[in-house]
Amino acid sequence: MSAADTAVQVFLSLEPEDFRVLLAIELGMSHYRYVPEDTVPKLANLPQREVTYRLPRLRKLHLIKRWRGPYTGYQLNMAGYDCLAINALVKANVLEAFGKPLGVGKEADVYDALTPSDQQVAVKFHRLGRTSFRQTRRKREYIAERQHISWLYQSRLAAQKEFEALKLVHLHGVSVPEPIQHNRHVVVMSMIEGSELVDYIRIPEPQTVLSEILLNLRKAYLEAEVIHADLSEFNVIVQPDGHILIIDWPQYVRKNHPNADQLLKRDIGNIVRFFQRKFKTKTRLKGALAYVKENNLVSFSGKY
Repeated sequence: MSAADTAVQVFLSLEPEDFRVLLAIELGMSHYRYVPEDTVPKLANLPQREVTYRLPRLRKLHLIKRWRGPYTGYQLNMAGYDCLAINALVKANVLEAFGKPLGVGKEADVYDALTPSDQQVAVKFHRLGRTSFRQTRRKREYIAERQHISWLYQSRLAAQKEFEALKLVHLHGVSVPEPIQHNRHVVVMSMIEGSELVDYIRIPEPQTVLSEILLNLRKAYLEAEVIHADLSEFNVIVQPDGHILIIDWPQYVRKNHPNADQLLKRDIGNIVRFFQRKFKTKTRLKGALAYVKENNLVSFSGKY
């Protein structure tokens, strides 16, 4: 069972005092790896006896974990952090009910959900702590800059970055999920339907699909001045109508980034080579890169 499954299952059983204890531990984790037991009542503004009752209950629900060393301390589990984010989004009238998982990966879990107005949405839980800190630091510049950072804060930064990127590119008509709201490590966006490009054995018109991907990268680069910076066949969704969505934007950079040209070339190269290898398209990297970067090119025929 994933952390989000646990959080969704126990969420309705939680009481206001439970959330205050979870929030206290979250606040304490900015100063401690394990929040001292005698610090929790102060941060939660609850009597000691109330906290003494709540801590074992939250442990039993797999929302926190206890550590015993020179002192006894507590830390949020992923499911506990999920509950805090879900509670905030419910209070903000963003979420009403959860459905089935849409995808579970190394760095994120995605679920479908309903808003109070019955709109179907996708809810993405960032999970950067699931991979090693060393690997995450290597891949994500905004984390590598910081000396000490917990999985909780890594995931929060990733969600914030992704929400920023989605807002920027969606505003300029790039085909991405519409950003709705975010809280902590969770991003709520419009529904994602379809399958990852990598899962397709055949596509009726692969050149058309490639051209649409490049058109969207061009809009992102020239109009939003944004580069995905982690693009591959794993984060392009082919929807039931044949059109594409580009997902997974937490590593985005702006056009003026020192490594912008290198990252854009890598993104386009990943996609062009995938289409060449799997669907035998004739588009070459040089022509595709020129199309994405040059403002004076009106159309892309796929023959570069």
